[in-house]
Formats: sequence, structure tokens, C-alpha cells
Amino acid sequence: MEIAVVKRDGRKEEFAVEKIVVSCLKSGAPLAVARKIGKIIEGRLLDAGKTEVTAKELTRMILELLKRENEEWYRNWIVFDRAVKRRETEKELAG
Repeated sequence: MEIAVVKRDGRKEEFAVEKIVVSCLKSGAPLAVARKIGKIIEGRLLDAGKTEVTAKELTRMILELLKRENEEWYRNWIVFDRAVKRRETEKELAG
């Protein structure tokens, strides 16, 4: 089953576990943990029968798992989003 990710600008792209893995690696997670998080999220989406997921939903799931694994990796993600992407991720997810 294919899953589409609805980006913030409305575009759609195919869900790719590899993108989650890369993002987790950038936050400081080791490869094994990054892969585990990617597989957990893929499994959740498939179990729920999802054909679409928003980027916001995906980010919320990733951050929840990252935070559970290591608070520092979670913080690194938030800081990167603020500094590089100019995005207030925590505020977006809370709203």
C-alpha cells in the first residue's frame, strides 16, 4: 500500500522511511535507533490503513519517539528547525 505525505505547502510525495532515518540521524540518533523509529512509524501508518499523512502528523510521531529515546535528540531537532528552517515546531505541534 502506498502512503502519500501531504507537505506543508499542499504538495504530496510518496512516504519514504529513509527520510525519517536521515532526519533522526541529523538529530544525533544512532543508525539503529533511527531505523527503529522509521519502522515503528511505517508500521503505525500501515496498521491504521493510512493512505495519506500530513507532514505535521509525521513530525509529531517522530518527535514523540525521539523524545522517548533521548531528550537531547529531540532538542536537537527543535533547534535545527528553528535555526535552519525558521520553523517553530513545538508551537506548530501544540496548536
